[in-house]
Amino acid sequence: MSFGRKLRHLQRYRDIAKAFARNGFGFLIKELGLPELLTGTRIGLKERQDARSRSIGERIRFFLEELGPTFVKIGQIASTRPDLLPADIIEELIKLQDQVPPIPMEQVLQVIENELGEPLNKIFAEFQETPMAAASIGQVHLARLHSGERVAVKIQRPNIRAVIETDLEILGNLSRLAEHRLTWAAKYQVSDMVYELSQSLRAELDYMNEGRNAERMSKPFLRDPHVRFPVIYWDYTSGNVLTMDYLIGVKTTDSDALEELGYERKLIAERIARLVFQQIFGEGFFHADPHPGNIIILPDQVIGLIDFGMVGKLTPMIKYHFGSLVIALRRNSTEGVIKAINGIGIIPDDVDMDTLRNDIDELREKYYDVPLSRLRLGETVTDLLGVAYEHRIRIPSDLTLLGKTLLTLEGVVTSLDPSFSIVSVAEPFGRKLFAERFSPRNLAGNAWTQFNEYSELLLEIPSKLRELFGMLKKGKFHLDISVSELDTLMKKMDRISNRLSFSIVLLSFSIIMVGLIVGSSLGRQSTLLWDFPVIEIGFCVATLMFVFLLFSIFRSGRF
Repeated sequence: MSFGRKLRHLQRYRDIAKAFARNGFGFLIKELGLPELLTGTRIGLKERQDARSRSIGERIRFFLEELGPTFVKIGQIASTRPDLLPADIIEELIKLQDQVPPIPMEQVLQVIENELGEPLNKIFAEFQETPMAAASIGQVHLARLHSGERVAVKIQRPNIRAVIETDLEILGNLSRLAEHRLTWAAKYQVSDMVYELSQSLRAELDYMNEGRNAERMSKPFLRDPHVRFPVIYWDYTSGNVLTMDYLIGVKTTDSDALEELGYERKLIAERIARLVFQQIFGEGFFHADPHPGNIIILPDQVIGLIDFGMVGKLTPMIKYHFGSLVIALRRNSTEGVIKAINGIGIIPDDVDMDTLRNDIDELREKYYDVPLSRLRLGETVTDLLGVAYEHRIRIPSDLTLLGKTLLTLEGVVTSLDPSFSIVSVAEPFGRKLFAERFSPRNLAGNAWTQFNEYSELLLEIPSKLRELFGMLKKGKFHLDISVSELDTLMKKMDRISNRLSFSIVLLSFSIIMVGLIVGSSLGRQSTLLWDFPVIEIGFCVATLMFVFLLFSIFRSGRF
């Protein structure tokens, strides 16, 4: 790392430390062993009072907004992960705003020409200098190609990748340091959280990836006249520039326009819900951010989707366990819910199973006998993720995205038609999913897969046995047994045995000496045997043995 880069890193560390201090988290910097980062930092009385008057969630939101694009995006991504963060903090993270000025036009020109290799006027016949939208990572301009198509051009901010990579590197270092020094950080595996969120942010930085997401999502709907996705113009797309169709229509929140055009709200709500559920349960590849800004109602009430930076993927196994989860909730089966959660996520070894069962009992009671028309899928998934958070159960990020998607979808369709139930649209997809699970074709496929796995295992048994017998014959077979806290147990056993030995020797010594003395006294005979002082000599020998044994026990340190 060059000196200049080290200096920038140090300055960024200081910026982060100051932001912590200004928002009431200065103690964390000290607990991390980095108090020197706060040298010369003075926080005014009013700033301290303001920080103390805010909730933890509010302070975190202010902290992220103060540090700019990387931290704002990390917070926005984290707001979709109720399995990682408590509900009150999630509520504040949802409010995070990208308050950034637009990119100057000269920089826009430079990015386009560097990325696409041609001057702006050779690519676009028209190009609006004022952006339609500006965010922390990039902004969108309206343009027209020479072939006549109206397009939306998404341009990434110059050098934003370098800035974000620096911040992510620092966040990774701080999270690892926190796990090393803070018990709670190690318990909640903070470095794993930061890594997962960082990977999601890096995926959003690649506009080529977003273009591929749009194309992949559109393919199953090419013959659907009620759905439209923007066409990606690959000749004018790169990692930092994305050119796609500009979809002209009405937002779902524009009630006046919808009414003026005579659109049916219930029909639109149904088409949106069917589109999303087809993506989720049909394709296993879905738009993970279907908020009103990303849904456009085109002429003839056609549904258009834009912005494919955040997508979710459901593997057949996750879909299987998610279906089992819903079934277990409906059947009032706590063990079924636990089994499904265990199939979906990773339950820690030290989890309190009794408390987990109690929490799931409360959850299933909440949804037991609830009519399907009143069941809110998004809320159900969010509640489950809340239980996962409480017990540190790691859930795949795509399943948490599913929960966030369902919540957003419910908000959109409810605003269009308050009486609309997305479960009525989801139910046929669910029945189809369960029917596919138990279809003869799938059962046969699963049986064949298991047969292949077990047949391979059976075929390996002879060779493995030969290896085992060979090791036994050569005397190279070692058996290692590991028992938790075995060393401590053995030390305790040593102490007990040494104390017992000491007691036995002391008792024996006392009995022998008392016997000799009493015998000599009763017989009124001399203690000399063949002119040797037997009692005196025996006493000396026994004493020496007693002292030697006592010295050995104390020397071992296990008395």
